Amino acid sequence: MKTEAEIINVIQLGEDSSRQFKEKLNNATQIAIEMCAMSNSTGGIIFVGVKDDGTISGLEAKEIQTYNQWISAAANEHIKPPVYPRTQTIEVDGEPVMLIHLSEGVSKPYCDKDGIYWIKSGSDKRKASPQELARMFQESGQIQIDETATTANIDEIDLPKFYTFFEKNYSQQVGSDEIWLDQVLPNMNLARGGKLTLAGLLLFGKNPQTVKPFCLIRAVAYPGSEISDDVFNDKRDCMGSLDEQFRSAMTFLKNNLSRVQTDTSFNSKPSLEIDERALEEAVVNALLHRDYSKNGVIRLLVFKDRVEIVSPGKLPNHLSVENIKSGNSVMRNPLMASFGTKILPYSGIGSGIPRIIRNHPATELINDQDGEQFTIILKRNKRP
Repeated sequence: MKTEAEIINVIQLGEDSSRQFKEKLNNATQIAIEMCAMSNSTGGIIFVGVKDDGTISGLEAKEIQTYNQWISAAANEHIKPPVYPRTQTIEVDGEPVMLIHLSEGVSKPYCDKDGIYWIKSGSDKRKASPQELARMFQESGQIQIDETATTANIDEIDLPKFYTFFEKNYSQQVGSDEIWLDQVLPNMNLARGGKLTLAGLLLFGKNPQTVKPFCLIRAVAYPGSEISDDVFNDKRDCMGSLDEQFRSAMTFLKNNLSRVQTDTSFNSKPSLEIDERALEEAVVNALLHRDYSKNGVIRLLVFKDRVEIVSPGKLPNHLSVENIKSGNSVMRNPLMASFGTKILPYSGIGSGIPRIIRNHPATELINDQDGEQFTIILKRNKRP
């Protein structure tokens, strides 16, 4: 709970995504929408008895009593699942003001009684977009985005690739012993309702980008240290299934990085200036752990002094950079990650980031919360 002095200082800062001013409340429905938006965002305080410009208007004792009843009804009957606000009434400049404290929701996403999901947008609120809603459901663990159906029919699967994978890993042939494709794919969560799931499409689809055009790696090599719109050394879109994107990205990196002699022996072979194992881990990390609910591509950028791999989506579930350096992880795409151990050079269990740093200590990790992207920066060791 806040003191009068603290409240005055906070009000002077004005409204933003965590501070909302209301001179009066109209009904339980109105306050439910405000509380829903804050709970779906990062939480905050609703100040009642304060005008939009921060002027203290105050409240009557009867209003405070009515508002407490509305808040209780809103929290329990007008928001699903219920939220648990705390209220505080305190005199500010001699006028009673009510504070409604809301923590960031632990059971996101929340909707109002009409089934509408609200989020904060600066000091205002708006309906969550389908992508934002999918991300909230994904982060809550209620759905996994890689298990959701796409518009691709089952016949869009690359049959030779899938058959080879299945026979190698399960020692059985599809089509024999009553093992049929239309049974196997749903059982493996690679298809749902006659459509390939996102995992099925990206792992075994013939042309994934015809259905999901943003699911690719956009690679550009620049001659300098900054992004340029029209000056570059090399450029390609790494497309196809995840393993094809991986191979294409690694070829791009090998073509645009220098090789250096690390051994004094005359016959020793030069190696990439950035440890190849670190590069592989970084590319695999982007492919398996990016946020596929966001319509953005993975960016692979080669500069004269560094390589940047930028993945759509910030770290999930309050993970920090320090957490993942220590090997902590949360599987954003668990189905793709489980198959990734069989298709890509990936071991899972949170070991990827520590292995990158171990193999290439000159690595920086940036979790951009506002821009909702995660970047791995690997410093280059030598230029020819």
